[in-house]
Amino acid sequence: MIHLLHHALTESALRAPDHDVLRFNGQSLTYAELDARASQLAAFLYDQGVRKHDRIGVLLDKSLETVIAIYGIMRAGAAYVPLDPRLPVLRLLDIIADCDLKGIITQENKHALIAETASQPSALQFVVGVTGIDGVRAYAWADVAAFPAEPSVRTRVIEQDLAYIMYTSGSTGKPKGMMHTHASGLSYARMSASLYSVRADDRLGNHSPLHFDMSTFDYLTAVLCGATTIIIPEAFTLFPVNLAKLIESERMTIWYSVPFALIQLLLRGAIDQRDLSSIRWVLYGGEPFPLNHLRALMERLPNAQFSNVYGPAETNHCTVYTVPPPHEWSADMTTIPIGEMVPNADGLILGDDDQPVAAGEAGELVVRAPTLTRGYWNRPQLNARAFYRQTLFPDYDALYYRTGDLVRQRADGLLEFIGRKDHQVKIRGFRVELAEVEAALTAHDHVAHGAAFVLKGGAEGDDVLVAAVIAHDGMVLSAADLIAFARARLPHYAVPSAIHIMESFPRTGTGKVDR
Repeated sequence: MIHLLHHALTESALRAPDHDVLRFNGQSLTYAELDARASQLAAFLYDQGVRKHDRIGVLLDKSLETVIAIYGIMRAGAAYVPLDPRLPVLRLLDIIADCDLKGIITQENKHALIAETASQPSALQFVVGVTGIDGVRAYAWADVAAFPAEPSVRTRVIEQDLAYIMYTSGSTGKPKGMMHTHASGLSYARMSASLYSVRADDRLGNHSPLHFDMSTFDYLTAVLCGATTIIIPEAFTLFPVNLAKLIESERMTIWYSVPFALIQLLLRGAIDQRDLSSIRWVLYGGEPFPLNHLRALMERLPNAQFSNVYGPAETNHCTVYTVPPPHEWSADMTTIPIGEMVPNADGLILGDDDQPVAAGEAGELVVRAPTLTRGYWNRPQLNARAFYRQTLFPDYDALYYRTGDLVRQRADGLLEFIGRKDHQVKIRGFRVELAEVEAALTAHDHVAHGAAFVLKGGAEGDDVLVAAVIAHDGMVLSAADLIAFARARLPHYAVPSAIHIMESFPRTGTGKVDR
């Protein structure tokens, strides 16, 4: 019986031990090999004192070890915590302290980052993947290989226990960690497997890094179905021509990414020269897809279904709309709807008074589903604000997540995305709190005020994050210095591409900064 995420690996390894679960840069890993190596890591972690409910960080570039890490950690009874490999040290230390990480799984090319991190006071006790680190116990992957390849850890874990914690931007300037259980992760894997008819012979293109919630489709859903995930190297994401070659040579069947990646593939991938007929389903989400680019891509991939997937990481995806062929689009269509709720999900559209809006009116979407996060790690006040409760019966409340997204329901029942209720934006699919960017900038001794904003829809359909600052009286600021200052405090996607130094900001009639 599968009631934990790592049970799916056990079952798939029994059904098809020699079938590839992962392929990366000419290397591959079968289900039997992943099962054995995850067991070795689980035994090693237990030997290091890791117990149920502990949190272990995963700081890896894309690699076969990524999936060994997440399944080994879960098999040990702990929760994995994806860490962006490009995080600045200050940000990494924030997460280590906030989540009380006991250990980190990493690789040798992160030696300098780990060494600098370990030199600062924290709860970190050990690292795997690097050696010669002062202040913590440091082990090579070869040390893990000395442990038994058969399951030996018998920690009792149930489906309500934590499986992973995924960090994202927080409006206070501190990252916030979304807690997902085995139940919520497995519910998502089952739902998405059914919705997109994922089979053992499917080959999923993993474009997203582990710290991006889209990766759960590639690493959790695929394993549940016994499918193969093709991990796309970072270098290929930067060169669309090579990416198109990889899609063709690996005969990928399902693709899931933000629209920007697909737009780059369309514009620079020379896809007319490639046989991409293996792709049967293209999923995209995270931001709107410009219609002109979507139409062009659909015309070049006529055998593929296209689905607009919507959902914050707190719910994983909760609505979907399968886009009809371009020749069926109406002449006055200006946007693609986000569709309707996926099976086993429910939503309400609320006004500012927390009451359902009238038919056709815009309001905030609140969602309940078994895929829902248990809340934010160590953030009780945020949890109190993030959820809406609806009393169904005496002493029984339905719990909904407040997405902060404004939507309206069209006459045909489909949901249409309007915009954000607050100042959270998405840049190439990454969530960015404008308040967090502003907090980082105003931490500079010479900055009096900061404002972050987005320039919408560049030539290639991507939005651009920029900022403006006002200096303290008598202080001189340099845009280049401010960008370097921000880069040391923010994840790469939240660093403004340009910073303008101004004497004053434009204001609305209510005195607010007019972004």
